[in-house]
Amino acid sequence: MGVFVFLPLVLPLTAWPIARLAEQHLHPRAATWLLSAVAGVLAVCSTLCLALLMVVGTAQLPGNPLPDGWSDPEVREAVPYDEIAGKAAIPALIAVLAACTRTAWRHHRVRRRAERALAGLPATPVAVLPDEQPYAYALPGRRNRIVVTTGMLAGLGSAERRALFAHERVHLARRHHRFLLTVQLAARANPFLRPLRTAVTYLAERWADEEAAGAVGSRRTVALAIGKSALISRGAPIATLAHFAAPGPVPRRVAALLGPAPATRIWPPVFTRVGLAAWTAAAGTTASALSSANAAVTLFLILHAATPM
Repeated sequence: MGVFVFLPLVLPLTAWPIARLAEQHLHPRAATWLLSAVAGVLAVCSTLCLALLMVVGTAQLPGNPLPDGWSDPEVREAVPYDEIAGKAAIPALIAVLAACTRTAWRHHRVRRRAERALAGLPATPVAVLPDEQPYAYALPGRRNRIVVTTGMLAGLGSAERRALFAHERVHLARRHHRFLLTVQLAARANPFLRPLRTAVTYLAERWADEEAAGAVGSRRTVALAIGKSALISRGAPIATLAHFAAPGPVPRRVAALLGPAPATRIWPPVFTRVGLAAWTAAAGTTASALSSANAAVTLFLILHAATPM
């Protein structure tokens, strides 16, 4: 395996420039798919890397239940600085698994709690809560629903309400909560992937903004609705549920809607900055996946040879 076993841990460092270029030059739909896929693959590879290192580190600890052959010099030579890296990977992997489990459980718990809160309301696509606090969000599930309060509806005009509902319908139809959950888990698995989480959170909103503008026939109306709702809204109950007035760069969303519509090109030309960034992301993700697969197969063969029959 050699030093290549560490490659999946450091390749996510390229996430920041790739995220910035994708935000600025790709259509929000294409950028959301690209960055979510990159984040998911890099997170899995990074976690697998920690698991491989933990196997080497655990095999050296006295009293472990693993076969004695797994701590032989041949196994330890497969990982550089095996004593330091292997032992450091143990608490790191435990922390990653705990953080990802907590994030997934919180997402599930909040969704179930939100569904229970709507139990007494009519089973309509839009659930209006009698609450003076202004907020609205998309609640996916067996019956996709848009949750909005009377306070939010009171703060918007009729055209702006149509923009809000169109925006939230896009979140539900395109299953944006899956993208958001993917990048949330990826950022928990490797802190270097946090720029991708921030970018995808923004891009999912931009994707919904653009489709909502097409549905209502006015980009300016959607921009005005976003600005007004951001001033009065408190947002969704959790980051993995998409909502109209998402915190973050609201001025950028408004400015983008007041400007020309983004190009619908799915993949950019190669010989451009964003094209090179996209190909770099694809190449880096592939390298990380191949490195992780090679390390896993190599370690499996070494451990199999070291296991007493």
